[in-house]
Amino acid sequence: MTEQEPQGDTADAETFTSRRHRITAGGRTFDYTAGAGTVIVRDDEHQPLASVFFTSYVADREEGSPPRPVTFLFNGGPGSASLWLNIGGFGPHRAPTRTPRATPPAPYESGDNPHTLLTASDLVFIDAPGTGYSRLLGDATPAQLWGVDQDVDAFAKAITRWLTLTNSWNAPRFLFGESYGTTRAASLVHRLQNQGLDFNGVVLLSTVLNWGESNLGGPREYVNLLPSFAATAWYHGRSRTGHAELEPFLAEAREFAQGPFAEALLRGDLLPAATENVVAERMSALIGLDADYLKKHHFRIGMEQYRYALLADEGRVIGRFDTRFTAEHQYVVGNGSHDPATDDAATAGVNSAHLSSYRAHLVDDIGYTSELHYRHLHNMPISRAWDWKHKAPGIDAPQLVPDVSLDLSAAVRRNPHLKVFVMGGYYDLATPFFGPELDVAQLYLAPSLRENIRMTFYESGHMTFVDEDAVERMKRDLDDFYRDATARR
Repeated sequence: MTEQEPQGDTADAETFTSRRHRITAGGRTFDYTAGAGTVIVRDDEHQPLASVFFTSYVADREEGSPPRPVTFLFNGGPGSASLWLNIGGFGPHRAPTRTPRATPPAPYESGDNPHTLLTASDLVFIDAPGTGYSRLLGDATPAQLWGVDQDVDAFAKAITRWLTLTNSWNAPRFLFGESYGTTRAASLVHRLQNQGLDFNGVVLLSTVLNWGESNLGGPREYVNLLPSFAATAWYHGRSRTGHAELEPFLAEAREFAQGPFAEALLRGDLLPAATENVVAERMSALIGLDADYLKKHHFRIGMEQYRYALLADEGRVIGRFDTRFTAEHQYVVGNGSHDPATDDAATAGVNSAHLSSYRAHLVDDIGYTSELHYRHLHNMPISRAWDWKHKAPGIDAPQLVPDVSLDLSAAVRRNPHLKVFVMGGYYDLATPFFGPELDVAQLYLAPSLRENIRMTFYESGHMTFVDEDAVERMKRDLDDFYRDATARR
């Protein structure tokens, strides 16, 4: 890719700035190029739609050696830039935090990342149009880019363009999405493979596949949440089941959630009083709320409701993205809505450290500067304008909200060598870990293809990788996944 000076937000030009670095990680020392720049996404008439910003890390390889894998990584939102997976997780430069406690203000420590995925793959972190330094261009409108299928189309074009500019067409390919980025990745891999680009693997971290059943107040939303509520109550000492270890406790919670609890939700007012009392007492022991309170709300306890109820007697609210975090909340003026991405102790505990370290990294380590404002979280404007309709494979009419498990299932059937790794945190309420467990169980793959999907969860939150113990385990598991997905057969 030709090195150019960064351009403004309306420039119909692709840019790239880079510097050379050396790192020791994974038991070896190697050189790599850290770069930042833009690719232009165009419509079918070749008119520019967006300038898409990316940060890339490409390791040197010996002449004659096989191409290194390349992974395209992105966070979610919709409306989040992708610095979190980079500076907080798997880029070569990382800023540790004090998770699950709040990280103090600057100055922050950052440096070479011993957990970087650069040991296994070149890395390209992409900011969605309208986030980070990515901007809409010319006459392009938000409606052309801000939607489930429009977003997938833009990412498909950005990835294809990057492969063209770098002549990386013969490299093994991976997608790595986090949060809404998992929705994007599941649909994107199907789109790209139908365009002739098979992939070796997809990593889904903090996963949401079926938005219709998981986020609209139906029974599945509460079934998904209950095991995460149980994990949270166990962590804060509010469960009453006698389990000393988390895993067997969560096995009990899962069985209750998809058994007696799900039946009680479906029966509604037809639930016998004696059964209601039994369910209430067992649910109370699992999630730490009073049985009468649970019956009053017909067992339908939402995420925000639980956040404020569990430690209400202590005047504290638990985190949304990581329930191990807590914040004082004895009295707050106003009862209106807040930005869900920022009104959260877990986000507040790492946000400044990651943004500050990433901005410094761009300038100090890559030499990239811009007059633009870096929109690390632009979710409020983008989410409000988001088009949630989705054309799923095998469904003729557009879905009003996406179920991309259909896309993922079609992608694995289309490419029987495609490997999928589902990861997440037990203490995440935004994307509860039980949701993808149930969604993957309904992909209805042939037995031989079910082996293509692995699933691991960690004692961490939504951004699982910010926990120092969890990220070490994640790196080992990811190394195994990459080895398996790139093995010659």
